[in-house]
Amino acid sequence: MTLPSSTQPIDKAQRQALDDQLSKRYIELDPGGYFLIYLDVEQGLICAKHFANIINDKGLACDPVTGKPLPVRGTVERVPTHTYSGRTAKELCIAIFEDPALPCPITYLDHAAYLGREFVRAEAALSAGEPYIQD
Repeated sequence: MTLPSSTQPIDKAQRQALDDQLSKRYIELDPGGYFLIYLDVEQGLICAKHFANIINDKGLACDPVTGKPLPVRGTVERVPTHTYSGRTAKELCIAIFEDPALPCPITYLDHAAYLGREFVRAEAALSAGEPYIQD
């Protein structure tokens, strides 16, 4: 992947193209699980459902009960291990990362950084009254 030099300023379209390109990179999945992020507009909340998973020897996220790979698309009926919510990205991050009553479900730093970015995007969408779609 060839990226523009970080010292060169870029415009909005180039910024979006760079973001799209970076979203296509390979990432190792967090064995601590994954989150589905959504807005509860009526309550004014950013919500994140956490789901447990295991990572198989091929790097695929699998259901910890069945051991079968989780589908990337389509609907899967799974019960979240916990649902977190906050009025702001910061409040949500504190609920996930700093609650002494619950173990932190994130085990990879890149996953934590991704969640922070997504929570800020979700907060911006909530504030602007726009829809939010998780990247």
